Amino acid sequence: MKYAGIIKNDLAAAPGVCVSFFTQGCPHHCEGCQNPETWDFNGGKEFTNKVLDELITAINANNVERNLCIMGGEPLCPENEFLTNLVITEIKKIYPNIKIYVWTGYVYDDLKNSNNIRIKNILKTADYLIDGPYIQKERDITLPLRGSRN
Repeated sequence: MKYAGIIKNDLAAAPGVCVSFFTQGCPHHCEGCQNPETWDFNGGKEFTNKVLDELITAINANNVERNLCIMGGEPLCPENEFLTNLVITEIKKIYPNIKIYVWTGYVYDDLKNSNNIRIKNILKTADYLIDGPYIQKERDITLPLRGSRN
């Protein structure tokens, strides 16, 4: 399993202070993507138990409880759904009250009709899903939590 990176004190991704976790690999390749370095499934770093422990510790560093943002790459593609599900499940066990935000290029209606147990758990456990591909022609930086109007 691969991941692209972690921002431990992210003030830009979602309301409040967050830990942002970036998955590695994306099949969408949206024109104008903010993170094209995360497209390659062979890039990034190996995800280990040590990285999971780092995320768990970062959520409550200095006794400031942070929310969790999961973005990519593509957190919900087949190559990353196991890792995304693992991170969400383990974090919610320890911090049941934090908010978890997940960004995906897939559309919610397609995801909710999936028979995939991991996708169903992610949708059930995450608090917010920001869905749909980034569309450069609909770019709007005034929108909260997203980069395009679609």
